Amino acid sequence: MPSETALDELRAACPTISVGILTADLMALGAELAVLEKAGVKLVHIDVMDGCFTPMMTVGPPFIKAMRTSLLKDVHLMIDEPLDKLGDYVAAGADIITVHPEACTHPHRVLQQLGAARHAADPTRPIVRGVALNPGTPLAVLEPLIDEVDLVMLLAVNPGWGRQSFVPATLERVARVSRMASRAPRPVLVAVDGAITRENVATVAAAGADLIVTGSAVFDGRSPAANARFMLERVAAARQRAG
Repeated sequence: MPSETALDELRAACPTISVGILTADLMALGAELAVLEKAGVKLVHIDVMDGCFTPMMTVGPPFIKAMRTSLLKDVHLMIDEPLDKLGDYVAAGADIITVHPEACTHPHRVLQQLGAARHAADPTRPIVRGVALNPGTPLAVLEPLIDEVDLVMLLAVNPGWGRQSFVPATLERVARVSRMASRAPRPVLVAVDGAITRENVATVAAAGADLIVTGSAVFDGRSPAANARFMLERVAAARQRAG
């Protein structure tokens, strides 16, 4: 029997959250990951910024490789021209790699290369392929790419700056991408990333988001385990009410 793929695991977990690890205490990275695992979280989100596509820099492949965890490693590449760098992130153990068409001269080539890649620890496991769109990027960009992706991530903030508010138009964009995904030849998950709080997570889930990225709402310096469970429960309840 073939082993379960990362995409199988992801689909089985949805609707759910992916927790941004860069808001955690990185001096206690192992302990912080263990907190998420015990709380029932299935994905850890790593924001990779290069100081070019975004105004700030964060982490790279060595950090991702150093993360010892059973969580799916959800790697969001906010970097310029990622094509020649994909192999480093695959080798670091990424399960999910999401790229920005805005940052790619040849987005199809990037997605095709990801489609041929296999997980560093298991050559039978393909990489989950995602594309992310900034709030101001027209959704028409997705039309020629939708057949090549497993996940579409809509950013609700402009990447690379802190203290931003959730862009309200994101909710309608979720609905539109969901309709677009329903016409794709295979299931495509819809994700939302940016300014997700305890107050709005249920609204985002009810709008149809399968995966919701949240960071500081979990790692608030006080109760990350309780916060993670709260967010998971709110997402599940909101989607159940929405039908």
